[in-house]
Amino acid sequence: MSGVNEIRSAFLDYFARNGHEPVASGPLVPRNDPTLMFTNAGMVPFKNVFTGLEKRDYSRAVSAQKCVRAGGKHNDLDNVGYTARHHTFFEMLGNFSFGDYFKDRAIELAWNLITKEYGIPAERLLVTVYADDDEAFSLWKKIAGLPEERIIRIATSDNFWAMGDTGPCGPCSEIFYDHGEHIPGGPPGSPDEDGDRFIEIWNLVFMQYEQLADERVDLPRPSIDTGMGLERIAAVLQGVHDNYDIDLFRALISASENVVGTGANGGASSHRIIADHLRSTSFLIADGVLPSNEGRGYVLRRIMRRAMRHAHLLGAQEPLMYRLVPTLVREMGRAYPELARAESLISETLKLEETRFRRTLERGLSLLDEASAGLDSGAEFSGETAFKLYDTYGFPLDLTQDALRARGIGVDTDGFKAAMERQRAEARAAWSGSGEAATDTLWFTLKDRLGATDFLGYDSEALEGVVGALVRDGAEVMELKAGDTGFVVLNQTPFYGESGGQVGDTGTMTADGVRVRVTDTQKRADGLFVHEVTVDEGAVTIGQALELTVDGARRSAIRANHSATHLVHEALREVLGDHVAQKGSLVTPDRLRFDFSHPMPVSVEELRKVEDISNDIVLQNAPVETRLMGVDDAIEQGAMALFGEKYGEEVRVVSMGRATQGAKAGKTYSLELCGGTHVRRTGDIGLVTLVAEGAVAAGVRRIEALTGRAARQYLAEQDMRLRDLAGVLKVAPGDVTERVSGLVEEKRRLERELAETRKKLAMGGTGGGDAGIREVGSVKLLARVVEGLNPKDLKGLADEAKAQLGSGVVVLISKGEENKAAIVVAVTADLTERFSAVDLVRLGSAALGGRGGGGRPDMAQAGGSDASQAEAAIEAIATSLGEG
Repeated sequence: MSGVNEIRSAFLDYFARNGHEPVASGPLVPRNDPTLMFTNAGMVPFKNVFTGLEKRDYSRAVSAQKCVRAGGKHNDLDNVGYTARHHTFFEMLGNFSFGDYFKDRAIELAWNLITKEYGIPAERLLVTVYADDDEAFSLWKKIAGLPEERIIRIATSDNFWAMGDTGPCGPCSEIFYDHGEHIPGGPPGSPDEDGDRFIEIWNLVFMQYEQLADERVDLPRPSIDTGMGLERIAAVLQGVHDNYDIDLFRALISASENVVGTGANGGASSHRIIADHLRSTSFLIADGVLPSNEGRGYVLRRIMRRAMRHAHLLGAQEPLMYRLVPTLVREMGRAYPELARAESLISETLKLEETRFRRTLERGLSLLDEASAGLDSGAEFSGETAFKLYDTYGFPLDLTQDALRARGIGVDTDGFKAAMERQRAEARAAWSGSGEAATDTLWFTLKDRLGATDFLGYDSEALEGVVGALVRDGAEVMELKAGDTGFVVLNQTPFYGESGGQVGDTGTMTADGVRVRVTDTQKRADGLFVHEVTVDEGAVTIGQALELTVDGARRSAIRANHSATHLVHEALREVLGDHVAQKGSLVTPDRLRFDFSHPMPVSVEELRKVEDISNDIVLQNAPVETRLMGVDDAIEQGAMALFGEKYGEEVRVVSMGRATQGAKAGKTYSLELCGGTHVRRTGDIGLVTLVAEGAVAAGVRRIEALTGRAARQYLAEQDMRLRDLAGVLKVAPGDVTERVSGLVEEKRRLERELAETRKKLAMGGTGGGDAGIREVGSVKLLARVVEGLNPKDLKGLADEAKAQLGSGVVVLISKGEENKAAIVVAVTADLTERFSAVDLVRLGSAALGGRGGGGRPDMAQAGGSDASQAEAAIEAIATSLGEG
């Protein structure tokens, strides 16, 4: 039982046998404590359980919690690699009691595990208790049988734990292991306690008080929180003093040595740093943190670059760390399956970062050597020059400090900060003069002061955040009260800000006595997430911690529609051709809209193929994977950029499905650059149904589609309409098309027959005759008023009437709906010298309330708004004929 994996499993199994619920490790980015940069202790995921804010269906728990200490007040970064027990990443084994058992049972469980299950000799152990914790002192004597001289009372805060200035707290009891007299150091509480002989391996926290603002009171249900460093206990059980000599680190260091070709003796500290930082960077990436220049992403980048610099010092000629990822997955992937799931993302992120960093490092070190050539040990390097290295060449301040530290040279950090602030001031001035609205200038100022918002919504829809700024009516305010609407800016958020066609999230922000509705989320000033809110209850203030909850059902629908957009895009390219390119999109919870380049309407058959192909990928239920890549590398691999999206040097690349035919058969089906939220598997889309296709602009078409439940409801409604129609037609649903086609053809035939009948009636019936013909002067006039005749048939009737007359003038007026009238005047060829059809039709149109008219001398037409004056129109034309 000496291997790390066996030790971890034995711990979890032991407490499970003793009634504890095994709880999987929480993420490294804490969802329930916005004050922490990273999860740094095993109790962090249980914080709200201890405070009573959260109830769970168990009162005992056990976990192996992954932890990182590399930022904020818990920062071990600079010591890693040079000591025996400092790590950026470590595992904390812990058992927890939420108001169940207390000191006696906690001590009994701990002692039995260490001495019986792990077999550590009792004579090598000693414990500490808080100075006035007589109860713990007596229990250690009774349960463990320890003599009083090996139960050490400690009066300092080292043995009294507190969650904060207020809240749960209590005395601690630490278990120490004696590595032997050959190692310098004394027991805890002694003058030489800082030596390495006595090493703390387990801390038991007896949470029995609540610290109020002005007093400390007993908790009604005392609890237990323990923490044992897996790396430390592994060193004890494997008979080594140094954590880096345990089996896990030996495997990682050996892999580093093999890749570099340099043994540990040729760079022991560098190999240790690489091994440690490989763990922290890989687990952070697996938990959704990606390298950036701010916040958690900056800490990750700093860890990565520190390891990469040591790879450079070892003489590695090519990127190193990504080649070690398979070894890490092999060693830790079974206990933490997220490592295996994210292996490709981890490898590609490390390779991308190290490739870029090596260029930065080589160039920066050369420039740094040149700029510092005249400086001796004890001198100070110019902050202005350090900023120039950072701003112009991408060489970070901490690397400048690290590189010069070896020569005993410091860096003028105040000068660096002053240069940084000067640049920010110039950027603010440029922004203010760019014509943007005043509120946009405010967002820029807030971004400058608060930094970018840490978006954690790819993996979480609920977490805590701290209010950094409040805005109402375009200005900062200190609070938003019930009934107010405004904007909230937080240090971190699960709410997606509208971009790339995807609408912003909605949801709630809550605290004791506070309820806030989030009605929209927007991105502003390059990374600031701005939440539009209405306060329903209480008041929101600066610095307040809020529970943030995304509308999960709405987000799920958006995810499905966004992922479907990618599938539809690729299907359109497959069906219509590679000329198809995205020209815009809108992803909402209700539907998706996709604009694309195409010169003609998409046929029904083509739309059916697009729909079928998209649903084939949905049915694959393939994982939707996200990777971080350089934008040029991503496009080179075939990733498509989204219209209207701005990309930096590093981009998220979303891939889904496997192509089953064509040139891409067996390869990734859809590969796109995208920062939006997506389903975890294509099957989560449910169903893709295209509902509309049409033109947007010249050469641009638009498709609208539904997914999931909305698609099913749409199809169900269509099916119900079909069944209703079949019932009306008295046929089976499958025969509706044939039956309707027959009815349409029959309708057309009847319309033709009706039109012929009306024409005949208009011309005086089937027998013809001279009805409506009269002599006006020396000219025959055939004038008739008809109803229900299509105006477009009047010209044909006029030609027939001219043939009937032989010589004369024809006037036909059709009465239509809403008292409208159409008039046609025809003049036989022998009379066009005397009478113009255009002149005559204008007379008739004027009488009908119309204006103008046009045509040829032998045939003209016009309209009018008052069909009741049809006879007056005829008489006006007759009068003109008589005068002519």
